[in-house]
Amino acid sequence: MYKRTNLQTRLSKRLGIDQPIFGFAHDPAVVAAICCSGGYGVLGATRHTPEEIEHELAWIRQQVGARPFGVNLVLPTGMPETNDREAIEAQLPETHKSFVRSIQEKYGVPAATQAGMRSRFVRSEEVAQQQLEVIMRSDVNMLACGIGSPMDVIERAKAYGKLVLALVGSPKHASAALAKPIDILVAQGYDAGAHTGVIGTYSLVPQIVDMAGDVPVLAAGGVATGRHLVAALAMGAQGVWMGTAWLTTSEHHMQDALRQKLLAAGSDDTVISRADSGKTLRQIRTAWSEEWAAPGAPAPLKMPLQDILVGDLLGAIDEHEVKALMHHPAGQSIAYFNEVQSVAEVMKNIVDDACDSLERLGDHFKS
Repeated sequence: MYKRTNLQTRLSKRLGIDQPIFGFAHDPAVVAAICCSGGYGVLGATRHTPEEIEHELAWIRQQVGARPFGVNLVLPTGMPETNDREAIEAQLPETHKSFVRSIQEKYGVPAATQAGMRSRFVRSEEVAQQQLEVIMRSDVNMLACGIGSPMDVIERAKAYGKLVLALVGSPKHASAALAKPIDILVAQGYDAGAHTGVIGTYSLVPQIVDMAGDVPVLAAGGVATGRHLVAALAMGAQGVWMGTAWLTTSEHHMQDALRQKLLAAGSDDTVISRADSGKTLRQIRTAWSEEWAAPGAPAPLKMPLQDILVGDLLGAIDEHEVKALMHHPAGQSIAYFNEVQSVAEVMKNIVDDACDSLERLGDHFKS
């Protein structure tokens, strides 16, 4: 596909992809474009309804043909059994509800006309099982497990002939995942967007590679360029897992006001906050994260209570484009993406830069 394609690893050859680049995105168009550009696209579907997942997976398959692709679900333990919003709302403290109302009033956010992305259903065992049923029946090639990788889910996926990938952020998480029949591990460092841990990518990846043995490892967190890809391979990873890279692509459907924030953001414009979901989530810094970090602000609730507490307001913020509060998950690699490009252009830039980096590296050792 590209002029120089000497980046193949054992894993990329095994999977039949041109480049060892795995791209995570919530937009099916981005996932399809990653696959068609030589990578392995993975659809983030945790916040999608079972009906949406069924439609999106079928649509991606139409676009990519026989090329492999995956789907990601976040499956944390301790979620409620049923999709009962009223039961969750009954547990919300009045202090927290009052604080959310104060943000809405302070920034003049009009009421939402529909439930927000985080509050249109409760993250629960009931919804997770419905999502999984659709995924198992589909012809998607891989199930990627975010937070949590339940044994029964892994066994079901493998029985349906699907690869299983687990994302881990620490040696402790990796040890638990490796005790199960996982096919691929993603070592996700502190730099990463969305749910992330406390160990930096450079410190984490070699530890996970050493633990993993024959299980291939992908490096994630701060990956933006071919130089990062080469560094990941040097640390023993067999590829990279990238999410932030696709947020500013032309295929990614996004409001322009939010896209401009992402294009302008540097690495130090991201912050880890629990204000969206109750779990640590790296996002671009805005008035939203600042309000929740301010003195006197209540501590965010646990998932899924925080989802329901703030979900409708977050939906209203995006619906009415309240710019001061609009935000999006993004990793520290957002600094490298300051213009709108197609997915194919981003992929080509990464591959070309990696090949150039390998040539420069070779020059370092010439006498």
